[in-house]
Amino acid sequence: MAEEMKTGRRDFMKTAFCATCGTLLFPWECARAEGHFSSTDPHVKEAYFYKRLGNKTVRCNTCPHECVILPGSRGRCRTKVNIGGKLFSISYGNPCVVHVDPIEKKPLLHFYPGSNAFSLAVAGCNFCCLNCQNWEISQTSPDKTRNYNLPPDEVIQRALQYKCRGIAYTYSEATTFYEYMVDISARAKDAAIKNIWVSAAYINQPALNRLCDVIDAASVNLKSFSDKIYQDLNGGHLEPVLETFKTLHRRGVWMEIINLVIPTYTDNMEMIKKMCGWIVENLGPEYPLHFSRFFPQYKLVHLPPTPVEVLEQAKDVALKQGLNHVYIGNVPGGCDKTVCPGCKRTVIQRRGYTLLENHVEHGKCKFCGTAISGRWD
Repeated sequence: MAEEMKTGRRDFMKTAFCATCGTLLFPWECARAEGHFSSTDPHVKEAYFYKRLGNKTVRCNTCPHECVILPGSRGRCRTKVNIGGKLFSISYGNPCVVHVDPIEKKPLLHFYPGSNAFSLAVAGCNFCCLNCQNWEISQTSPDKTRNYNLPPDEVIQRALQYKCRGIAYTYSEATTFYEYMVDISARAKDAAIKNIWVSAAYINQPALNRLCDVIDAASVNLKSFSDKIYQDLNGGHLEPVLETFKTLHRRGVWMEIINLVIPTYTDNMEMIKKMCGWIVENLGPEYPLHFSRFFPQYKLVHLPPTPVEVLEQAKDVALKQGLNHVYIGNVPGGCDKTVCPGCKRTVIQRRGYTLLENHVEHGKCKFCGTAISGRWD
């Protein structure tokens, strides 16, 4: 096993903050050799949800894949390893990305606008999306990336140091570093720091309910409204994702829904209409829906970018289905305005990720008193 380079306090205080890109620069650790793990390693933690099946075989119960894992092998996410008949996460305290971001970047437009989130990611994902924009970290494992040594208590200290309103688990799939996320979130809750889960929402209900005890908001990708497309495009199924939405709603977690509109995959207006109808019927009209523009990425470089007029058409469909707040992402100006559903006046004005005006007072439109859904100061 490669010897780890420990980050001392003096080294940490030498951290540089790049104001232009929002990146925190820490000393890197040495990557460990693939396949050599010990349960005593500080970045290895016993999984919270799994079952022993006999003959030292285990079944992971964190997500619906429910991988059956032989000794020495890993699950599909590449972050859960069977060590001697027990299941361990190898993504604990070793993020490969650490940023300070505006909350609007998550994207969350109705959750403490203008605040910052201490954002982190550990390599790995339980999906294999053909369009993944962060595939360099999502489609690999923590032992193959250059990582920071950042245990949960240090995350809290850094979030406070940089005056972040929340901590965001983002960039890769946060469900795959579940144990790390849950432990940070519990500490953050005690420190009055908000927790933001950025996810494709492919998680089993017991794990989700434990997570709901400690998170405050979720930015959730609804990849499509077709099980076949989920299988072909993402490597999963639709129904568990819909159950996640219902649970978040029932547990009172604020959420904003992201739907990436990909030409030939998810740009069918009838499917979008059906999706929006399901949202209104099962969750209500209050949660914002973001239609994001696709750009050629990863294994879909042969497709064109989504035409802006298609996104505008999808927005019209969503509004006609009764959703109160619909945005267009990855398009200049598409998220610049939040409009009151009552008087139709602009209550929040942005330029990109920068907050320019906020006329929401005590959760209501300053002009007419209509409630604006979200979480506000």
